[in-house]
Amino acid sequence: MFSKLKLFCLLIYAVLLLPVVADDNLKTVLPIKMSNTDLAGDMFKRPDMRPQTHVDGHKTESVTSMISSDGKYYSGIYRSEATRIDITERPYGVNEFMYFLSGSVTLTSIDGSVMTIHAGEAVTLPKEWKGIFETDGYEKIWVIYSDE
Repeated sequence: MFSKLKLFCLLIYAVLLLPVVADDNLKTVLPIKMSNTDLAGDMFKRPDMRPQTHVDGHKTESVTSMISSDGKYYSGIYRSEATRIDITERPYGVNEFMYFLSGSVTLTSIDGSVMTIHAGEAVTLPKEWKGIFETDGYEKIWVIYSDE
């Protein structure tokens, strides 16, 4: 049987540990949804939408919907005007899954192989990919994993 001292020590230990356990249990992590209206363009109306004009003059808009707690995995929605991006000198740099909502992109790998991805299709670019990324404009859902 437990002595009164052992029981008292266990009780004190439990009371001291409870706030740590309770705090972790009170933090509810919720799923993050992109609704039909979000995907139809409403996400680009959010205050955290980031517009950007690139060196070549083309404009993009991006909204990040989720960043993992370790900062290595994130997702969102992205819109781009027509552009041609040369990614032959350095690798792409991140592992990215893209599902195209509208438009298309043509990817020409450094070996000369060509792949066109249209609205309703998806592609995954490995971080080591090199090539030419061309588009007349598109909207996509993106998911990126980067261990750096």
